[in-house]
Amino acid sequence: MGHKITLIPGDGIGPEVSSAAVRVLEATGLSFEWDIQNRVGAAAVEKGDEPLPVQVLDSIRANKVALKGPVTTPVGKGFKSVNVQLRQKLDLYANVRPAQSLPGIRTPFEDVNLVIFRENTEGLYSGIETYDERLEIADATARVTRRGTERIIRFCFEYARRHGLHKVTLAHKANILKVTSGMFLRIGEQIAAEYPEIEFNDRIIDNMCMQLVIRPQDYECIVTTNLFGDILSDLCAGLVGGLGVVAGANIGDEYAVFEAVHGSAPDIAGQDLANPTALIRSAIMMLRHLEEPMAARAVEDALYEMYAENDNLTRDVGGHASTTEFAEQLAARVSDKCAVAD
Repeated sequence: MGHKITLIPGDGIGPEVSSAAVRVLEATGLSFEWDIQNRVGAAAVEKGDEPLPVQVLDSIRANKVALKGPVTTPVGKGFKSVNVQLRQKLDLYANVRPAQSLPGIRTPFEDVNLVIFRENTEGLYSGIETYDERLEIADATARVTRRGTERIIRFCFEYARRHGLHKVTLAHKANILKVTSGMFLRIGEQIAAEYPEIEFNDRIIDNMCMQLVIRPQDYECIVTTNLFGDILSDLCAGLVGGLGVVAGANIGDEYAVFEAVHGSAPDIAGQDLANPTALIRSAIMMLRHLEEPMAARAVEDALYEMYAENDNLTRDVGGHASTTEFAEQLAARVSDKCAVAD
């Protein structure tokens, strides 16, 4: 049986990196049927539609899984982030962001292999904001619920158990935010007791940031609230080379959206210069979610080989290859590996 996947190319460089990821996925020999949804974000608004049209949501609900390129979000004005809307409307409560070193990329750290688990639907991103025009006071409410807290922390522990990981760290600010962060920490301690084989500790968020730029190798799984997770996941991406080379997933009980977490880079859009590594690594996560571990390993091994050999890499990581050349070279390697496996 094949896999029917909602494909959201996005805008800017989105269509280019999406095309590259599709080329590599199809090189595995698996059968994919792509339900392509182009009208999202600004492209939808220009046509008089909502930024996240109902047909896009219906497609994901029908297919259960989506692969998504970057979608531009206006800063300080305009429509609400499509990413935030997807997470809230589909209840994609777990944002999973691995930060894994790639060979050949020069960074201050080696052998980083950790995963950030960010609660995706609550906290300061709940959208509960008010503005008093008379006094010019803006307020935002950070909503933390027991249900939301329990499910993201349990998701993290279950992921650790399933992947043979041994350490979970909970990041918080319970010393100051005693009610919201305090509740998150207390529930984390309660759930940790159910997983005695996994080492559990906690870090205050500012100390967590400092520890990550001193000894990132000390950490495996880090679970936290929405805003803290947003910041930490980008910080950890910086440890391994930046947003252009890290994967991202938004997962709920029914649906999952795998995405490139970098921006749409309109300055290089259409020039065949973009690095598709982030979306390809997200696609590897998607393959594992689809229970296709052999295909996932083939793509991952081929990608690591290309970086280790400095072969046909894009210019942002020191190479000279175009997006298309990178994808074709990687697809050829994947095809060879899958042929041997057969």
